[in-house]
Amino acid sequence: MHIAIVGNIGAGKTTLTGLLAKNYGWEALYEAVDNNPYLEDFYGDMKRWSFNLQIYFLNSRFQQIVEIETNKRNVIQDRTIYEDAHIFADNLHEMGLMTSRDHDNYKAIFDNITSFIKPPDLLVYLRASVPTLVNNIQRRGREYEASIRIDYLSKLNEKYEAWIKNYSLGKLLILDKDKLDFTNSPEDLGTVIQAIEAEINGLF
Repeated sequence: MHIAIVGNIGAGKTTLTGLLAKNYGWEALYEAVDNNPYLEDFYGDMKRWSFNLQIYFLNSRFQQIVEIETNKRNVIQDRTIYEDAHIFADNLHEMGLMTSRDHDNYKAIFDNITSFIKPPDLLVYLRASVPTLVNNIQRRGREYEASIRIDYLSKLNEKYEAWIKNYSLGKLLILDKDKLDFTNSPEDLGTVIQAIEAEINGLF
């Protein structure tokens, strides 16, 4: 079983990934953030480093998927390869932060890679408003995220909503993070787990 948690920066993906992995006794696969050699540079100069960053994430995510499909283990994945292309790379291009040449090259690589992989069994989308995202980003205090712009988060949210609206690769569960505090509320976490199990077991 492969469950993927998707959502904007600060939506709570990493937290929920850990909580679900603990609940089910499954493996958690996290986004390669702390060891990413481009992330800090990217937030300092998005236009200069956008292509390098996205290629790094694309390769990292592909390695995760190969591991998932090879080992056949039950996993909870923090962010997917699809977000890299349909959300972040497209948004950077539209904002003028990635050249058309780099974007076309990136999307060609993405299309080639995804023709060989399987989508998640269940995609869990954490929908969160910009104020919720900003609050979470400030609370966790990652230095390299201090310069993230509000308009950047807003555009990413728009991209997420458009992508989720047309998502057709498998089962989809949408959770409203503005109304769910699964970090501090066992009741809210229980609600999330029930909703996930209903989707997995095809109850609705």
